[in-house]
Parts: sequence; C-alpha cells; structure tokens
Amino acid sequence: MNKIYFNWSSGKDSALALYELLQDESYLVEKLVTTINSHFNRVSMHGLRVELLKTQAEAIGISIDYIELPEQPNMDDYNTIMNTAVNQLKAENYTHAAFGDIFLEDLKFYREMQLLEVGIQGIFPLWKRNTKKLITEFLELGFKAIVVCADAKYFTEDFVGTVLTLDVINNLPKDVDPCGENGEFHTFCFDGPLFKSSILFEIGEKTYREYPAPNKESKPAGFWYCDLVSKN
Repeated sequence: MNKIYFNWSSGKDSALALYELLQDESYLVEKLVTTINSHFNRVSMHGLRVELLKTQAEAIGISIDYIELPEQPNMDDYNTIMNTAVNQLKAENYTHAAFGDIFLEDLKFYREMQLLEVGIQGIFPLWKRNTKKLITEFLELGFKAIVVCADAKYFTEDFVGTVLTLDVINNLPKDVDPCGENGEFHTFCFDGPLFKSSILFEIGEKTYREYPAPNKESKPAGFWYCDLVSKN
C-alpha cells in the first residue's frame, strides 16, 4: 500500500480529489499538508483562518501539517521552503503526494519536477477531467462549499460569501472555468461525505487586496476575500 500525503487547499477540488483517493484501497492517505501565509496566519491564497482549517481536518479525521510561507515570497524562497518540507516528508517514508489539480500543465510539471528530486511520485486524481462534470459530481455527492476568494477581474464583492449551487455555476461569466481552475475563485468546503460533521461558521468582513504585477507588461491583480469565523 502506498503512503500518501495530500496537498490540501481547503477547497472543493481538494475535497473531491481526496474523497476519490480514500475510495481506493491501494492508497493510504495519512496526512494533509497546507501552505500557510505566516504573516496573516491564513491559508495561502484562500485567506482562510487556520482555526477553521484545523476544524476541517478534524472533521475529515486525517492529521494536518502546515508549511509556513512569508507574506510575499520570491520564487527562490518558495522553492527552498517547499524543498525542505518535501524532504522531511520523504524522511517520514511518504512515497506519493496527491493534488487536486485539473488541467494546469505548467503547475503539474513544476510539482512533478520538485517531487522527482526527492523520489516522491505525484498523484492527480482529477487530472484532465471535464470541470463542469466535476463540479456537478461534487454537488451531487452532497458536498457544500462557499466562495472565499474571487478575482476582481471577473467578480464583484457580492460573489464572495456565495455558497456554490448548480445555478451559481451555470451563471458564471463565460470566460470563467466552472471549477475556477485558472484561479478565478477559491472555496472553503464545509460539508459532504468526506466529513464526520458539518463545519459551522459565520460570514465575516469582506475585503479587497491587490498584488503587484509579476512583470512590467502585466497589471496588478485584485481579489475579493470573504472572512469566515468559526462557530465550532
């Protein structure tokens, strides 16, 4: 049996990928691993509070480790931190690392090259599957997720804090992927067959954050965030 750690984002794609892996008896998922913005003590990009992430892992019943990143790490710092973490996981006899990626070729290649250096194999349960079918399957299985981050290029403040339904998915802007696979939106999964119990929370403040452009040809990227406050 292959010993796996799962790169857990706290969102819908991670939830569905992990759910499918847990149905496969040839894999043993023993740990969740999540990158944390150490400055804000929140899940990187999603902006989710760590206490809710911890509650989520407890509801799943799998232990979780955090990889702490600075607020805006450069690529060299990011690679150094991630390599250290992956080497530690290799030392703990993990043979495979799983991800919820669907079709981003460059990202998949980067992950696989990083893992190859230490002899860990990547697993991508959702890879190349139709995203409209995936989100439909996610909802039909009884999973529930709320939008916690959205690209201001496509959405206004009102979209964050929205619970996903088929109606919401069917009314997304035409150039937005149904699973937000290009980073258009991110979610927090709070209920479904993966969890022992539903995760209780309240919707908090909504904020707008802007990030510097990666190069002179690009514009700064703006995102809306919806804070969630634990009720558990």
